[in-house]
Amino acid sequence: MADDSKNISSGARSAADESKDLITGATGAIGSYAAVGDSFTEGVGDPGPDGVYIGWADRLAVLLSDQQAEGAFRYANLAVRGRLLDQIVEEQVPRAKELAPDLVTFCAGGNDILRPGSDPDAVAERYEAAVADLRASVGTVLLCTGFDTRGVPVLGLLRGKIATYTAHVRAIADRHGCPVLDLWSLKSVQDRRAWSEDRLHLSADGHTRVALRAAQVLGLRVPADPDQPWPPEAERSAAEARRNNIHWAREHLVPWIGRRLRGESSGDHVEPKRPDLLPL
Repeated sequence: MADDSKNISSGARSAADESKDLITGATGAIGSYAAVGDSFTEGVGDPGPDGVYIGWADRLAVLLSDQQAEGAFRYANLAVRGRLLDQIVEEQVPRAKELAPDLVTFCAGGNDILRPGSDPDAVAERYEAAVADLRASVGTVLLCTGFDTRGVPVLGLLRGKIATYTAHVRAIADRHGCPVLDLWSLKSVQDRRAWSEDRLHLSADGHTRVALRAAQVLGLRVPADPDQPWPPEAERSAAEARRNNIHWAREHLVPWIGRRLRGESSGDHVEPKRPDLLPL
């Protein structure tokens, strides 16, 4: 029995090693990474000391660089806030293919799903075409699902559309052999402290938890559990919650709706913060 148990254990380790090889390549480490996407990947909600957003992709890049000799790892972030899927495919995907990194994270389509009348099935078809294009040039393409917006003001009304799109993303990942950053199952980001004041973008803590989960998906050991419970929080009174909701609607929701009605984007005239593969 002991020998059988040892053989089973050895077999499990071999399967894990093979899975990791599929993601990290024969060298056992990712030497270059390009992030593609919108405000989520640009890092909106997680401002750095110099005013440039940090975000989960930058934080993941740091974790990946720790696996390499100093100066050997290279990173590009092509994401721009407000970009729709077709804009990302036109502006960022060709650049990602040109850079030809070991890893691309491709998180796109969220802004399309938020638009009234959008069809998640149609968005997913265009999304899959871009994934197939990237997979022809890049060793590993990591895909991102949508968040579970249950209990989130306004976005909770779109939960069904987001769930449908998330199911498509998982199916596309299966068809094209892509690892998946499953944000729907990351329960810790359902806490309001994971979100910034605008309730549309993650906070610094939220971005950190996503980076940790992405690193786990890529087979890295991480310094903390991304799904660890938040510390206890004092309950807010109904009056305080109402004041916060009014402030949020005035400062964030109304301007966001206004931009949509005017056909404007928060990303107008914004350039990628890191367009080239450079050492961290």
